[in-house]
Amino acid sequence: MSEKQPSFLDASIPLIVLVILLSASVYLFGDNSSYGPNQIALFMATAVAVVIGLKNGYRWAVIEKAMVKGISLSLGAVLILLSVGALIGTWMLSGTVPTLIYYGLQLLSPSWFFAASCLLCGIVAMSIGSSWTTAATIGVALIGVAQGLGLSPAITAGAIVSGAYFGDKISPLSETTNLAPAVAGSDLFDHIRHMLWTTVPSFAIALILFTIIGFSTDVSADFDRINEISTVLQQNFSINFTALIPLFVLLAMAVKKVPAFPTVFIGALLGALWAVLFQQDLMTRLVEQDISYALASLKLVWHIFHAGFTIDTGNASLNDLLSGGGMASMLNTIWLVFCAMMFGATIEKIGLLRKFVQSILFFAKSTGSLITSTIATCFVTNVLTADQYMSIVMPGRMFKEEYERRNLAPVNLSRTLEDGGTITSPLIPWNTCGAYMHSVLQVSPLDYAVYAFFNLINPVLAIIYAYCGIKILRLTPPDSVAKDLAAKA
Repeated sequence: MSEKQPSFLDASIPLIVLVILLSASVYLFGDNSSYGPNQIALFMATAVAVVIGLKNGYRWAVIEKAMVKGISLSLGAVLILLSVGALIGTWMLSGTVPTLIYYGLQLLSPSWFFAASCLLCGIVAMSIGSSWTTAATIGVALIGVAQGLGLSPAITAGAIVSGAYFGDKISPLSETTNLAPAVAGSDLFDHIRHMLWTTVPSFAIALILFTIIGFSTDVSADFDRINEISTVLQQNFSINFTALIPLFVLLAMAVKKVPAFPTVFIGALLGALWAVLFQQDLMTRLVEQDISYALASLKLVWHIFHAGFTIDTGNASLNDLLSGGGMASMLNTIWLVFCAMMFGATIEKIGLLRKFVQSILFFAKSTGSLITSTIATCFVTNVLTADQYMSIVMPGRMFKEEYERRNLAPVNLSRTLEDGGTITSPLIPWNTCGAYMHSVLQVSPLDYAVYAFFNLINPVLAIIYAYCGIKILRLTPPDSVAKDLAAKA
């Protein structure tokens, strides 16, 4: 039996099933939906897609091979996730994160905190080109500061995600910022300059909104709690600028474009070394006393790499603030990523996503509707394939010819791929980016999405630009080029 193209109904059924199951998962399990129920929903939706593929003549061996290949594409992210888990644990032990929290409590004003967090993450992400690294380092500390100031973790997470993704998008060091123009056929720096027209206004609006929230909400700091946390930090950790050296080393490696996996893992190793060298009082309290200090220290660090850091300060809420990390803490996220990638690979292989996109393109008659369709396709790809790279590559391949046919410059497509794909990825709980942010910040995308103002505003602003014809560049016809050259001669 030969393979045949799916119908629009075929393409719609797995998506409808997935939406129903994920909605039921959130309704029934709430915040716990990402800890198993969502994975089962993705498995079930994959099974429906497989049945449709078999009906259309695809052999099981072909579909299974696509699943394995899809999962393999996420292994790079898995290595980073495991390294981030280790890094958070060792940076707790080394005093790096507690020191950041301590100084943050002393320096950051509650009224300006959300806007300052967004701006700080934007600057760091722009410098290193990584929203993930920014969230795992500065972001973790800012969540701790927010808890210390009695501020909303959800709004703080929204500010962190907004800043991290703004900085990531305008940084030439970012992988996705390089990927989008490569797929669309535009120049990297032309792409960044063109993207500034949507990203900068969106970020400015986000900063204004975070400032308004900070000054209009009751964010008066509980100084007794701040003093309590500061005292506990000083009692349990050696708080000084030396503890921040692992952070500076990691940021320097990122700026030098050292790949993310070795950068983060070296940061974790450096955190372990710093703990042994500069947190000896804490280490002495935590290690086993019936074996030598050196061997006990090795065992403790080894344990923290896989199980994370825990501490008993006598205050349950502070224990939660100062504990976390470990590779084991990332295993649920990895499970979610595997299930999502399996679903995405299946619907791509049997042609369901392509059919869905082609049906949308039929209605895209104007430039505004074409760009809107591209953004919508990128978002849907993020939902279905759960991967920001897929949300750039697949729509980019599908729409590139249509943009050329309509005489639109490649930078229009590359900017739109970022506006609709990269920027919306952390808003989806089962997407690799959303799952990562949840694991690192300990705030569900369902909670922080409404406050990720930059990520929400940017696609909307891009659509407004498209319909108004603002900064929509056209290809120069060859005869016009010839006339221009003749005139200059």
